[in-house]
Amino acid sequence: MNGSDATAYNLVQHTPKSVIKVAILGAESTGKTTLCRDLATHFDGPWVSEYMRTYLQAKWDDEQLTCTWDDLLPIAQGQIALENTLAKQVAQSSNSSHYLFCDTSLFELMVYSNWYYGDCPAALQQVAVVHHYDLILLTEVDTPWVADDLRDSPHQRDEISDYFASQLTRHQKPFRRIGGDREDRVRQVTEWLYWIKDKL
Repeated sequence: MNGSDATAYNLVQHTPKSVIKVAILGAESTGKTTLCRDLATHFDGPWVSEYMRTYLQAKWDDEQLTCTWDDLLPIAQGQIALENTLAKQVAQSSNSSHYLFCDTSLFELMVYSNWYYGDCPAALQQVAVVHHYDLILLTEVDTPWVADDLRDSPHQRDEISDYFASQLTRHQKPFRRIGGDREDRVRQVTEWLYWIKDKL
């Protein structure tokens, strides 16, 4: 097994207080990336891409190999480094909204680790359950599945979505389900974000 020291693996989350972060989680091909992009465009701000896709696409292109246990911590390191960098940029920007939209999080990586391997690296588990987001969205399975080099579960999306919901509940992570077409999703999230901002 991999080590258990989250600090040693640089997995600590650094979020300036002024930044309102949204994590978008869910089964594959349920519109997470599209929603992130749409929200970033709507609010004229940045979004955190899914580092796992970049990492694994490169591995597939170079070696025709898929994800293994040993890839999990490097993926986690890349994801949180990207998130921390963009959170700092948002805090220093002139954009008054200070929203950061995250296409996945270490919690999602933990969920998939447990789904595929029945276990999770201790360092990843340690931080995934404590990282904070002001709004966690779970995408509904109401979009067509689109094949690519990395997707492998066209018939398990409902089951995986239910597993996400159970894990979020187990770890006391409040979340909202988000579905509908692109415009409906953006409109609903916008309403929630304005409500959250008023409460801060």
